[in-house]
This record gives sequence, C-alpha cells and structure tokens, in this order.
Amino acid sequence: MAGERPRKLVIQVPCLDEEATLPATIAALPREVEGFDVVEWLVVDDGSTDRTADVARELGVDHVVRHARNRGLAAAFTTGLDAALRAGADVVVNTDADNQYSAASIPDLVAPVLAGEADIVVGERPIEAIPEFSWAKKRLQRIGSWVVRRFSGTDIADAASGFRAFSREAALRLQVFGRHTYTLETLVQAGVEGLAVASVPVGVNPPTRESRLVKSSAQYVRRSAAAIVRAYVLYRPMRFFFWLGLVPFLFGVGLGVRWLALFWLEDEYRSRLPSLVTAAVCVLVGVQVWAIGFLADLQSATRRLQSDLRLRQRRAELDGGR
Repeated sequence: MAGERPRKLVIQVPCLDEEATLPATIAALPREVEGFDVVEWLVVDDGSTDRTADVARELGVDHVVRHARNRGLAAAFTTGLDAALRAGADVVVNTDADNQYSAASIPDLVAPVLAGEADIVVGERPIEAIPEFSWAKKRLQRIGSWVVRRFSGTDIADAASGFRAFSREAALRLQVFGRHTYTLETLVQAGVEGLAVASVPVGVNPPTRESRLVKSSAQYVRRSAAAIVRAYVLYRPMRFFFWLGLVPFLFGVGLGVRWLALFWLEDEYRSRLPSLVTAAVCVLVGVQVWAIGFLADLQSATRRLQSDLRLRQRRAELDGGR
C-alpha cells in the first residue's frame, strides 16, 4: 500500500567490555529477516572501559547508546528497549554480546510475534545438551524456571534465557526495577499485565568467555531468588503477604486452640501463660503482615495507574506521528 511505513526489526545487544567478543556477535546478525522491510542493529554500551562503543561503530552498527558509567544489565536492557522504540522498531530482539545465542534462530524467535500469537518470545536453549553446563547448573536452571512459571503464570521452560523477541506493545509496557537482571522480573510482569508469552527452541554457540553475571551457582540461586521474590512482591503484593502472614496466624490459632482444650479438659488448672502469650503474638504478627500486604496492594494499584499513565505518554511521544 502506498505510504505504508516499512516494518522494522531492531536487534539490540547490551554490552560491558565486549571489545573482543562483539565482532563475532555482530558478524552473525542478519540484515534481512522475513516479515521485515528493515533490520537494524543497536548496541548499548553499559559504561565499558574498553573500546566497545568504538568497535560497534566500526562494525557498522546503526545505533550506539552509551551509559557514562556501569549501571547493570537490567538498566542496559531497558535503555536498549527505549532506544529501539525511538528508532521505530515494530519488534525488538535482545541477544547477548558474548555470542552465546545463535543468530540463525532469530527468524524462529520473531515468528510468533509476527503471527500475532505472542507479545514476548523467549528462546529456549537446549540446556541438557550444553556440555559447559554442569549437572548442578542444569538442575538449577530447571528448578528456577519451574519457580518462575509458578510465580508468573507463564509456561516458559528456560526463564533465564536472555534471547528474546518483544512486540512494540510489550516493549512499551515493560518496566524493570531490579539492577541484577531483567529476565525473571519481566516474565512476572508479563503474567500480571496479561501479555502473551511463548517460547521457541534456539541454537547456542560455544562459550567465548566466563559468565560475568554470576560467579557461582550459589550466587545465581541467591540473586535469582531475590529477583523472583522482589518481582512478586512488587506485582502481586496481597497474595505474597497473605501467604506470608498465614503461617504465624495459623500457628497462633493452633496454640490458642490447644490452650483452650487443655483449659477445659484438665482437672487441675494450669495457666500456661507463655503458651497463651505466644499464641496472641503469632496471631497479631499474622494480622500485621496482612495489614502490610493491604497497604502494599494499595501502593501497587497506584503504581499500576502510574504505569498506565506512563504508557499513554510514551505512546503519544513515540507513536504520535505513526
């Protein structure tokens, strides 16, 4: 149709000191993908101390955005989404600068978005077939993905994968508050926002360097657990605090019932005052936790209203002339 705007895919690559690995990553990226008229590359330099930004420009990257100092992967990811939207992206693909994901899988990754079947598509790595992953890491990946599925209400087999495609609508809606990573938080948010999330199998390349995100399995578990809990408290506070407060409340009720039963059934009176006080304290703690949950839910409602207002403003700013 005459005057129809070209359909654009922007492939973004968050980077931190990736001067050595970036050439191979960029060389593998496609310039043509079926369903798009234009394919552009975007590099987000998260305060690198080497020549990452200069190398990106020398390699012909269309858009280079740089943080003056290191702000973390989540901030780099968010900056990339914003820059891609401003560049007119209809779909945004995020991949890693260490070239761990096969760029040949990008057409498969964007296909569900193009078909209108998904707002977010996560690339599912063949975790069991990756020789660099230890048995413990494979199990942790599976357990972590199961936990994320339970918390987010999505059906994603590889929740930690950073190889993802986002529709323009999803990119407009997503907000990331954590610093460590965006992968888990965005899935919880997608479930709350009612965004359609799918996954497709993708290929991986041999490792080019050690992971900089986590140094050990224990650190991965701690950071992932914190990210999941933080996201769940942020987006589903009432449910979280209800279950948290239910534990001391039921324990207190159980102690109270025991105290009453002994009071009525024993022939000789014994006050058992410590038991009664403990029961009262536990019930009070449970009620207080629920009160905190109620206040947090009110704050969450306010945040949702602010998020809707932000979405309207961003649409007006970015799509006003479309």
